[in-house]
Amino acid sequence: MPLPTLRKQELINNHQQHGTDTGSVEVQVALLSDRISQLSSHLQKNIHDFSSRQGLLKMIGRRKRLLGYLRQQSEERYAALIEKLGIRG
Repeated sequence: MPLPTLRKQELINNHQQHGTDTGSVEVQVALLSDRISQLSSHLQKNIHDFSSRQGLLKMIGRRKRLLGYLRQQSEERYAALIEKLGIRG
């Protein structure tokens, strides 16, 4: 299930580095985190949806790799992003 256009644009505007930024690591992680939370709630209702579970695990792995890359590049940006998204605690 894709993100609604307005929600996607809102996430991009909140996490972009400059006016035309739509693909930075922060934006990608924010979009993935929102899709992960939607899919997690879907899987709580539909326990036997195994193909969606596999997609969820792939998204979590991709987000983990992106966060690892961001942490290597800039520890400050990494810390700010995980604090803003509340994905680690």
